[in-house]
Amino acid sequence: MALNNTYEARLVQQETAVGAGLQILLLALLGTAIGMGPAGWLTGLAFAVATWAVLSRALHRTRPRSFGPANRVTLGRATLVGVVTALVADSFESSPPVTLFVGLTAVALILDGVDGKVARATGTSTPLGARFDMEVDAFLILVLSVYVSMSLGPWVLLIGAMRYAFVAAARALPWLNAPLPPSTARKTVAALQGVLLLLAASGLLPRPATFGVVALALALLVWSFGRDILWLWKTHRAEQAVVAEMLELVPAREAEPVVSEWEQDREPVASEREWEPVAS
Repeated sequence: MALNNTYEARLVQQETAVGAGLQILLLALLGTAIGMGPAGWLTGLAFAVATWAVLSRALHRTRPRSFGPANRVTLGRATLVGVVTALVADSFESSPPVTLFVGLTAVALILDGVDGKVARATGTSTPLGARFDMEVDAFLILVLSVYVSMSLGPWVLLIGAMRYAFVAAARALPWLNAPLPPSTARKTVAALQGVLLLLAASGLLPRPATFGVVALALALLVWSFGRDILWLWKTHRAEQAVVAEMLELVPAREAEPVVSEWEQDREPVASEREWEPVAS
């Protein structure tokens, strides 16, 4: 059994290595075709290596029996996000082909709805898969916000940075780590971020309309995060009130003398009652 587990774990690690290799191959093909500069090459390679390292470490900790079909879809999406990241890094020197940029991003966004369905259909949903999917989504939104900010201004970076700011705040405020109830509105707002940012990045809209689209994305995100933070705060305060009420009851109970059943049943000794007169 130990040999089988080792063999399966090795296969899982090999799949992540193959994913990194495919990402580098795709980067080489597209980078050569469009004449990508050093910034794009270095950023794409760094993304591939970082994705492989982080995912390998997570798999080593959780030790799943197989990588799973849904994670393969997410890994394919991460490959596209890596290329999009390289294109955005290269855009600081020269504008990337808009058709290629929009096409790769659109496919990555479409696949976002596929991996979850595959996981549910195959019964392979795992916390690692959900976290992997979420991190790829968050990073793609960050990359798109960086690209759009070059034309609209640094305020657009708030969209990509908001989730990471929330994670950083949760380290100082542990109550932010409490699980949130399922919410269709939250999922809808998250999905709209990529769509609206891609629309702004495509250059199809005039500048005022592009500004309005991105402002709408930011407003929706602020509303969604604000609603969740308010819910977490109210839940935290309610839990604190319950704990405080329990602590107030403890001193009152401790003040009462505790008499065991044995002490209630036994006869009192001389030191505990008056001596009865003895008849002479």
